[in-house]
Amino acid sequence: MDDRLRAAAQEGNIQLLYTLIQEDPNILERNMDDKFLLADTPLHVAASTGNLQFAAEVMKLKPSYARKLNLDGHSPIHLALRSGHHRVVEWFVSVDSNLVRDKGGDEGMTSLHYVIAQGNVNLLRSFLLACPDSIEDLTTKRETALHVALKYYVPRIFEALVGWPKKTDKEDILNWPDDDGTTILHMAISKNQT
Repeated sequence: MDDRLRAAAQEGNIQLLYTLIQEDPNILERNMDDKFLLADTPLHVAASTGNLQFAAEVMKLKPSYARKLNLDGHSPIHLALRSGHHRVVEWFVSVDSNLVRDKGGDEGMTSLHYVIAQGNVNLLRSFLLACPDSIEDLTTKRETALHVALKYYVPRIFEALVGWPKKTDKEDILNWPDDDGTTILHMAISKNQT
């Protein structure tokens, strides 16, 4: 990525973004087109630094960047979550609720899985309301959201999650095993969680 474009994203400088676009109308395309599987984009930088307005501007110009993984395998919403920029995360979900389902580099965890691991009940609720089917998403180890809640031992998250499958008529999720054949009941018993 062009160093001036990276600096604009870090600073949240929208005026510089458009100055760079005027100088080079293909600056957002150059070296970052869809033929590259992994690439750092200005949206990744803006998301990780919490520059919401800049992120909104870039996403308006290049919506495909929202799903692009960076060199570490993380999407912009994952980076915003990891950096604690919850306003940016909420904005991403308001623009495209299916971003909750995009998998990142850490064992294929979705944004929902990250929120669970972080123990953020408010974001968990807003994610589930925005994208109810995200409860069905699995990590690369075939762990459900409930597995992740028990794995990271976040009781309040688990309590908030355990009723969700019943509300959405997806109770079979409660019995899904991970790659090791472990269900959430097995995990709960192994952790002495009645």
